[in-house]
Amino acid sequence: MVLTIMGYGFREAVRRKVFTVVVLLTAAFLVLFWLATHFVFSRLSTVTPPAGILVDKRTFAGAFLLGLAMFATLFLGVVLAVFLTLGVVSGDAERGLLQPLVVRPVGRSTLLLSRFLGAALVCIVYVLAVYGIALAIIDVAGSWTPPSPAEPGLELAGGVVIVIALSILGSVVLSATANGIAIFMLFGAGLVAGLLGSIGHALGSTTIEHASRIAAWALPFEALYQDGLRLISSSATGATGFLLQLGPFGGAFVHGWGVRVWAAAYLCAALALAVFLFRRRDL
Repeated sequence: MVLTIMGYGFREAVRRKVFTVVVLLTAAFLVLFWLATHFVFSRLSTVTPPAGILVDKRTFAGAFLLGLAMFATLFLGVVLAVFLTLGVVSGDAERGLLQPLVVRPVGRSTLLLSRFLGAALVCIVYVLAVYGIALAIIDVAGSWTPPSPAEPGLELAGGVVIVIALSILGSVVLSATANGIAIFMLFGAGLVAGLLGSIGHALGSTTIEHASRIAAWALPFEALYQDGLRLISSSATGATGFLLQLGPFGGAFVHGWGVRVWAAAYLCAALALAVFLFRRRDL
């Protein structure tokens, strides 16, 4: 039964041409990313750092480009996640599709968690595939890979799974349109908070850094993204590491196993709340 419901969600996404839109956006991004990466590494020998500053140009370029690819992958993954889940409850209820299912033979909890698992599986495969292709492009063009090539991709996938849980939670209490807007606003707020944190770190402002950390813990998909950025530049030292920390795509300061454990607990809490509210909702 769970597999049947997961398949229903997949077929519904195909019918609404969700995958067509995402595939076209992804193809456009990867082509542009390949052109940019090829241009950067082909001209790298002509770039000269300021006198007295020792910078590992290849590491800086590779980490920055991979950070940019991670941002795009996270964004595209969130787009796919929202399209797959924004009307899981409210949209199907308005069309009269939920009422026959939640009575017999499928309960509300089974229905909701099955839709979550289906969307999570699709998004995890998508995020890992796009991240892997971007990583391969950088490796081929610039012969550079991060110290931990797999972990950033896994954390990106984890961040998108958290967005899926939030979108399903929102679909229980909001209409499909309102839910989509709310999730994208939360996603944007998380990214802005992370950018402000990078600025505060560069300026030495503890107030801005503290506010950014609070936002990252409140929206742990941003914390996982930040931890992924940290991992791709963890081997950079000296001026190279300092310069990477100044930019939004090459360094971060929210990280550690505490963030990962909190993200897992946050995911479980969001799903539990969604199930609880769905059971109480009058269809």
